[in-house]
Amino acid sequence: MTPLLCSVGIAALLASGLACPRSCVCSLKRNGRLLAECAYRELQEVPAGLSPNVTILTLSANRIGSLGEASFADVPDVQSLWLGYNQISTVEAGTFARLAHLKNLDLSHNKMVDFPWQDLGNLSGLQILKMNNNRLAGLPRGAFHALKDLRSLWLNDNELTTLAEGTFDHLPSLSQLQIFNNPFNCSCKVFWLKKWTESTSVSITKGGSILCSAPGRLKGRAVTDIPDHFCVAPSVQLTYLSNLDNTIMYDGLTLTLHCSVAGNPLPEIRWKIQTSTRSTEINGPNVARDGSLLPPRHTKQSQERFLVFKNGTMAIPNFSKEDEGIYTCLAVNDVGTREVSVNVALAGSENPADDLLQNAPQASHLGGRSCYKGDELDPSGAGEKLVIVYHVPRESKSRAGAVPHVRLGTLLLTLGLALCC
Repeated sequence: MTPLLCSVGIAALLASGLACPRSCVCSLKRNGRLLAECAYRELQEVPAGLSPNVTILTLSANRIGSLGEASFADVPDVQSLWLGYNQISTVEAGTFARLAHLKNLDLSHNKMVDFPWQDLGNLSGLQILKMNNNRLAGLPRGAFHALKDLRSLWLNDNELTTLAEGTFDHLPSLSQLQIFNNPFNCSCKVFWLKKWTESTSVSITKGGSILCSAPGRLKGRAVTDIPDHFCVAPSVQLTYLSNLDNTIMYDGLTLTLHCSVAGNPLPEIRWKIQTSTRSTEINGPNVARDGSLLPPRHTKQSQERFLVFKNGTMAIPNFSKEDEGIYTCLAVNDVGTREVSVNVALAGSENPADDLLQNAPQASHLGGRSCYKGDELDPSGAGEKLVIVYHVPRESKSRAGAVPHVRLGTLLLTLGLALCC
């Protein structure tokens, strides 16, 4: 009786392991994996009642239109999931997030316009991802960064017009990438893709070239044929401007910095100011042609203290100790970003030489080098700290109620940060 009971027990366990919906055919493979074959069944949703032991689930060529968060709750250990040739247009967030054992995911030939990209963050073991022949119009920069084992990625035949630089970074195992038959706008935003394809070992040529759909002058040309001179990364130089040469000023010191940029397309100039009391970002000019202040752009912080002009000049009237800090000019275009910074400090006494030695003793090594109006902050001698030493004449202190005369003296550059790039 004992052998008979054992046989009955084994049969019962096997039957429970092969629990299978009527619309599917389930079988146990030699390698111990449980296959649920549910393709070509005219299914409109993922069938219920699948065994939790299923590791291969085939749902291809059905009429499934959407996937919900609980669609695959019955198969937490699935490793291969085939969903190609359906009508999937909607995928809820969380649909794939719990399928941590997934290695193969096929969502090709569907109608997806968007996808819950955050779900991929938990699929570090994914090796094959097919999303080709959908209607995807965009990809987040970090969509695939968690997929360390991904070997094959199919994105061809979608509606992608651009790709963020770095989209395929952090994919050390990637060996095959398909992105052909997308309507790429070959502006300088995809120039990085040209450079990447020239240097990568990933195979990306199978199926056709990556062609430009726009602009008109490049339509039909391969992305790899974008002329280099169309897109040039920014360069930036920071220049100090002031009225030195013993000029006496009655309205206080106006510090003026000029940011010169070059590149193609012409870079946008942005400023970042970090002082002890405030952090300010100015994304464009805030002074109109008539001299009036424009409303702040992309910031809620007050910018009236810093006057930024369209030509790249920034003026800080009545510059004081409160304005000391790091002033950064950024040049931004579709190819990239470059920046240069200067740390401005203000010091003053009746003896500028003593003041310099106290506040910036390293300046003594420069031998009294000075910088005059329009001088470029040259990387060979420029420094991280721009020290402005001013001299208040003794006689001005004795005049009761007199307007103080501020006489600019020596402008010295210290430390070693290059102020152009």
